[in-house]
Amino acid sequence: MSLPTTTDVVLVDTIQLTANIGEDCWGRLREQPVFITVHLHLKPSFLQISGQSDNVIDSIHYGHLTKAVSSLSESYTDVRALVHEVTQKAFALAEENVDAVRVVIGLPKQILLANDFEIEVITPRGQDSSQQTAKVSVKDLVMPVLIGVNPPERLAKQRVITNITFYERSGVHEEIENTAYLTLEKFVLHIVRSSCLASDAIEAVTTRSQKPSALSFAHSSGVEMTRYRDAFKAL
Repeated sequence: MSLPTTTDVVLVDTIQLTANIGEDCWGRLREQPVFITVHLHLKPSFLQISGQSDNVIDSIHYGHLTKAVSSLSESYTDVRALVHEVTQKAFALAEENVDAVRVVIGLPKQILLANDFEIEVITPRGQDSSQQTAKVSVKDLVMPVLIGVNPPERLAKQRVITNITFYERSGVHEEIENTAYLTLEKFVLHIVRSSCLASDAIEAVTTRSQKPSALSFAHSSGVEMTRYRDAFKAL
């Protein structure tokens, strides 16, 4: 096992506000809850000074960062525009002390059947956040699916909890609910393939699906699969 790399990070976790970032899960243009987490990846050993002096003035004032992000109340064309705005404010606050800014936006009301929709962008200093690859996650998407090899499982649909992580944009296809599978492996492969081929901008997809009703003395059984888009181009 390799040793971790020495890093200095100042972060503010889960700033809550409302903003209009495009259509919500009902297709309406209106404000929705937004959770913002910001990581300032600082120059190596930057926090050594404040760690020794025990004086906040020698560090990055995370209270100022929180205030700057919390004051955002404009309408944005999409979530990437909001990421760009937050990234700019973070760079302006930390100035030359930061090497990169990582912004994670959570939109719990973006997808109707999912627990959360999350977009993460890491922007190095001197680069445009809109040009960076976005890691997109659909968390705890619950769908009724006819799945399983046992006779009772062929009679009625059961809940399947699915998590999808991919790059750059996401698409979850409604036809999944109208199909039938014998195994989670087939179901997960279907989602991975559909997501990978949904856009030329997608590089890779990770999907995990779990059956909470499959086992009596366990939370769930599950399958996880990661594939690059190139794996399906020739199919």
